[in-house]
Amino acid sequence: MSSYPPLRLRRNEERRLRAGHVWLYSNEIDTAHTPISQLEAGSVAQVEDSHGHALGLAHVSPHSLLCARLLTRDAAEIIDTRFYRRRFAAALTLRARLLDSPYYRLVHGEGDGLPGLIIDRHGDTLVLQIGSQGMERDLPLIVDALQAEIPARGILLKATGAARKIEGLADRIEVLSGEVPAQIEIEENGCRFWIDPYHGQKTGWFYDHRANRRLLQRFASGRRVLDLFSYSGAFALPLARAGAHEVIAVDASAPALELLQRNAEANGLAQIQTQQSDALESLRLLRDQGESFDLIVLDPPALIKSRKDVKEGVQAYRRLNDLALRLLRPGGLLFSASCSFHMQREMLLREISHAALRSPSVILAEGGQDLDHPVAPAVPESRYLKAFLLQRPEYPQEDT
Repeated sequence: MSSYPPLRLRRNEERRLRAGHVWLYSNEIDTAHTPISQLEAGSVAQVEDSHGHALGLAHVSPHSLLCARLLTRDAAEIIDTRFYRRRFAAALTLRARLLDSPYYRLVHGEGDGLPGLIIDRHGDTLVLQIGSQGMERDLPLIVDALQAEIPARGILLKATGAARKIEGLADRIEVLSGEVPAQIEIEENGCRFWIDPYHGQKTGWFYDHRANRRLLQRFASGRRVLDLFSYSGAFALPLARAGAHEVIAVDASAPALELLQRNAEANGLAQIQTQQSDALESLRLLRDQGESFDLIVLDPPALIKSRKDVKEGVQAYRRLNDLALRLLRPGGLLFSASCSFHMQREMLLREISHAALRSPSVILAEGGQDLDHPVAPAVPESRYLKAFLLQRPEYPQEDT
């Protein structure tokens, strides 16, 4: 018999859960039998079908539409430090098999069986993102488990953003254990980068594009590159390292570009120039100036954060891809990505296709998030990154 309070589903509402998903919504709960409002925020409940059969254990967010996240399908488990140690040990073993350096996403939410928790490993520093009431409440267990499984100089909580507001959680940035310096040095694709875990975006770095950056290095030699939304240089530096003769890195953030310039200097890459500008404005200006490029990287932040942003966001993706393709030289390459979950693969492909009507191009490759961002098959929300590599054909001139 479970020691956790029950959370019963309405009739037939367990089908999605039985099919593999791990999220429960408030309109799926039989509140007559199990009033969810009476459960403590962040507590653990035993999820039951309409007949009272146990389906597993879940963290509860009583006042959210997404009111529960399944942690395990074994209702006999106990959600304690040992539970988290087992999950972290499995995540660590997987990354050790996939990667040869300690710079990666250690925990990717649902993909690692820990919905609401993200952990990036920057060498001997761990940076956590918390997106649920349950993971917030279990922070002491999580820290104890991490300290037992992974030697770390410091553990930082970088918990900000829309997901926390939806959960009714305030932003928190604080050191949970040890020491976390203002800047951390990491390695990726033959380059070393300084990152800012406190003030940088998310955990300070985006490991999801690692493999895509490595792919682009194959095409960099001798190329003139335009890197839009360049942040601190994750694309710009490895492309320069691989032989690009010129890289123009564009970002709206002055601090990001200052960090990029520091990273370029630390790696001895003098061919990188930075421009502080809005990407769309920069593309228009470059078009008007008659500029052209051999390789363009288009990796914007999430332009569609919710369903209400879809129309405006799709239009932004269309304009960006249209202008980028028009700046390509014959034989040039465009890497176009989207990390917006609401911008589905087919939607991005449609906007790219629309842009290609004006600037005919072909798709050479398709990319997504790297192996340290595993996807739960029945949870499409855990697969968010889409990318296409396009080439503008280069036809030989006819003999005269």
